[in-house]
Amino acid sequence: MKTTWLLCSLALSLTLRAENLKTVDDFAAAAAKANAVLALPDWEHTPEAIDAMMKNAIDTANKALDQIGQQDLSKVTFQSTVVALDDLAWTAGNAASRAVVIKESSPDAKVREAAENGVKIFEDWAVGIDYREDVYKALKAFADTKPKLSGEDKKLFDETMRDYRRAGLALPPEKRKEVEDLRKQLAKVGTDFDTNIVNAKAPLVFTKAELDGVPESFFAAPGVKTGDDAYTVLANVTWQYNTVEENAKNETTRKKLYVARNSLAKDTNRTVLNQMLDLRNKIALRLGYKSWDDFQTEIKMAKNKAGAQSYIDNLITGIQPKFAAEVAEMQKIKAADTHDSNAKVDRWDWRYYGNQIKKQKYNVDTEALRDYFPFQNVLQGMFNIYQNIFGLKFEKITAPYKWVDDLQLYMVTDAATGEPLGMFYLDMFPREGKFNHFAEFGIISGKQLANGKYQRPVCALLCNFPPASADKPSLMTHSDVETLFHEFGHCLHEITTRAKYGRFGGTHVPGDFVEAPSQMLQNWVWDKKVLDTFAADYRDRSKKIPTDIIKKMNDAKKATAGVFYRRQFAFASLDLAMHDAHPEGVQWDCVDISNPVLEKVFLPIDPSTTFVTYFGHMNGYDAGYYGYAWADAIAADMATVFEKAPQGYLDKRAGMKLRKEIYEQGDGRDVAVSIEKFLGRKQSVEPFLKKIGVKGGDEKKKALAGPSKEQR
Repeated sequence: MKTTWLLCSLALSLTLRAENLKTVDDFAAAAAKANAVLALPDWEHTPEAIDAMMKNAIDTANKALDQIGQQDLSKVTFQSTVVALDDLAWTAGNAASRAVVIKESSPDAKVREAAENGVKIFEDWAVGIDYREDVYKALKAFADTKPKLSGEDKKLFDETMRDYRRAGLALPPEKRKEVEDLRKQLAKVGTDFDTNIVNAKAPLVFTKAELDGVPESFFAAPGVKTGDDAYTVLANVTWQYNTVEENAKNETTRKKLYVARNSLAKDTNRTVLNQMLDLRNKIALRLGYKSWDDFQTEIKMAKNKAGAQSYIDNLITGIQPKFAAEVAEMQKIKAADTHDSNAKVDRWDWRYYGNQIKKQKYNVDTEALRDYFPFQNVLQGMFNIYQNIFGLKFEKITAPYKWVDDLQLYMVTDAATGEPLGMFYLDMFPREGKFNHFAEFGIISGKQLANGKYQRPVCALLCNFPPASADKPSLMTHSDVETLFHEFGHCLHEITTRAKYGRFGGTHVPGDFVEAPSQMLQNWVWDKKVLDTFAADYRDRSKKIPTDIIKKMNDAKKATAGVFYRRQFAFASLDLAMHDAHPEGVQWDCVDISNPVLEKVFLPIDPSTTFVTYFGHMNGYDAGYYGYAWADAIAADMATVFEKAPQGYLDKRAGMKLRKEIYEQGDGRDVAVSIEKFLGRKQSVEPFLKKIGVKGGDEKKKALAGPSKEQR
């Protein structure tokens, strides 16, 4: 009764406060003073409106392309060619980004379908931009003037011309046309792959006995209890899957759920992913690359496949002793549980026995920790921390349009000057048809406009945290909290940008760096000083997480770091293996390639499973999953700046340095330069080696430091 009253009181207070929210217009004067532009997207509500929006975006861009292509080649300028191309790509890209968010978030299936179709049409058109002969001739004419450019202008010019080479413009016309057609096919198939993942469902019904060990809070969650002794677990809903896998004592239950999860989209995406692999390989070979790995890594920090592969291979070898020791410890617990001294730890076991180690050895009950992390308090606590260290202010404002009732919109301003920096939407809980993981989506990218004003960014977080139940608020796991701090880091990277061109704004950085700033921010939620600012028992706010528990949490994290990272390295390895050199005409099978890698690098699997058919990173992070480990090394290094600062992770001077040298720069300058300016020194792999428990001499450190100059 007391809890219900508190929730009602909270809802009432939120409603009352909502009546006094500011609007975007209230920030117009401050924006004008800062020479900035604030704009929210005009969200389309119907399939017809989406069709019209996409058609208009493409028509407008085509007219701009015509202008570039029809100009007098003897009078071409940087503004009339390279900048004009960035301008039209930015405008059209914002329309596509809006369609992507609608596709992933609209409650209306027909609207989602129209948005998906719009994205396909856009991607097909976008590929064609590279093959406008008239536009290329205009840019080539400018390049032939041997322009004297510097800074961001030179970077934009160099990378634009590089893109034309990578698109095949140096090839004979018939070969060029073939590459264009292959790329268009790939874009369509990639959208199908993503849609099949979103549509994949796997409801499994268990009895209460079969779910023994799963916390009572799980059974009270909406939609779980579906009969007298029937509880439906959705293998495709991440928080439900993780909760059961971490806590269910019954191995048969864990295996059944694991098989269901790792067979999602099996019937639809196996063929689709094989098509994607074949198309990518053909494109790479036509362009003169040995593999899709080499093609994709050329524009990243790794520079080529060899750089990425050697980094991951050395990590696999380096972490082997720690990984083996952790699996052996899990095996002992399983042997005791099953009374079978030969029991093996399988893929459906590692989450459960990792959790058992935390409970038994470190007395960390991950479920009990939920009481300290009610969603709203965590969100506000994170806001307070990030506002303080980055010199920002987040203010909830009225959203003129909401696709769901609990959607929230915030304005970000500079705390010192009041300058508006951008806006973000929060769509935080699961529902039918919605994007089912956790991610930040750009909507309007930051860019300096032709009139000299700066368009401030807009983005959205689409997440799937546990919803509130009848008698409890949404209670997050510590892992959920870590995810929130991470994903919101992408939001900050997006919004605080000051990059001159849309191509370089915010998170538009090399794929093997983009995760680093956010991975670094995950450190915050393992620190007692930070946690004490917001983590408290929702029933009694005076109760903080005890110091010894936080120490045990950190010890427990290190205790299973080998298993965690070895799994990440397995994903990176299978990704590189699937995109390695492959003879044209030889049939592909993504499962036959990836399943052996999963077993070799990580743990035994059920041979009937098809993990890669539901591995969304295969479209977007293809030949790039290694970037998580690559970026993690950078993140661990960057975190030392805060760790050595007077106020630790709450140090504002370090925070402002991160904002200035990393967030604001985007990709406007080489990210390696930005990293070193933030660090105040050369990069080091030492902090990452310490974090994952790898011990070795100078040769090992050298091997893990990334590609050599020769590889680059």
